[in-house]
Amino acid sequence: MKIVVTGASGLIGTALVPYLRKQGHEVARLVRTRKVAADAIYWDPDNGELNPHDLSGFDTIIHLAGANVAEGRWTEKRKRLILESRVYGLRTLTEAIRGCAEKPTTLISASATGFYGDRGDDFLDETSESGTGFLAEVCREWEGGLREVESTGLRTASLRLGIVLSSNGGALGKMLPAFKCGAGGRLGSGKQWMSWISKVDLLRVINHVIVEHSIHGPVNAVAPQPVTNEEFTKTLARVLKRPAVLPVPAFMLRLLFGQMADEALLASARVKPQVVQSSGFSFTHERLEHALQSVLS
Repeated sequence: MKIVVTGASGLIGTALVPYLRKQGHEVARLVRTRKVAADAIYWDPDNGELNPHDLSGFDTIIHLAGANVAEGRWTEKRKRLILESRVYGLRTLTEAIRGCAEKPTTLISASATGFYGDRGDDFLDETSESGTGFLAEVCREWEGGLREVESTGLRTASLRLGIVLSSNGGALGKMLPAFKCGAGGRLGSGKQWMSWISKVDLLRVINHVIVEHSIHGPVNAVAPQPVTNEEFTKTLARVLKRPAVLPVPAFMLRLLFGQMADEALLASARVKPQVVQSSGFSFTHERLEHALQSVLS
């Protein structure tokens, strides 16, 4: 298939592009600088610039672009950037699709398990309602924009991403220095549920959604065995052969990160990947310890 990817320079995108090429797909990247490579297509999502001709003939669009949620405190300015970077990007894609002579058939957009908000011990699947808070609002807006895409006749899917396990960045990448020094520990009470997925399985899930045309709508991109934060930190310490005896109190996290602490670090989301499992997908890494051993080997 011919696939175009936004956010190709991010944590997921840098792994996804070569992975898809190994699967036999032809892949192009949407970039914010004028054409610098044969596989690059220029766009400016902030100003709605994308030539419809450049998307014509592609089968699938994978939309990963958006400001990093975990970068810096959530000031009002930062929250506006997080929301608008997602809304404007999808809007720019939609308008370009409308003008395509030969439209793509599928658009797969990133979302997040933040859609569910802080839900305690509840089991959550793709039919569960949205929660409250800023992250839930961002996810609702992001996924809501796909209705406009659907009106052009495309199949759409929203990947509700959990914590992506990678030693190169993301949540795990930020945790590793402290844990390698034996200075890691649970966050707050440690009872909050963490829904995670290995980077390898995330790439496989994306390819599965591309080729399985029966899949549409929300897709929980998480492993089938979520864990509590306490279990996550103990498992990570065990894999690294280091102690994990320095918990970080909730009040300290709030002092350091403000609103982001409650929604991104202390919130609980016990999410199940019902859609992909029902469609025949099997995970390489179902257990956290196995996943961490593979990631950190």
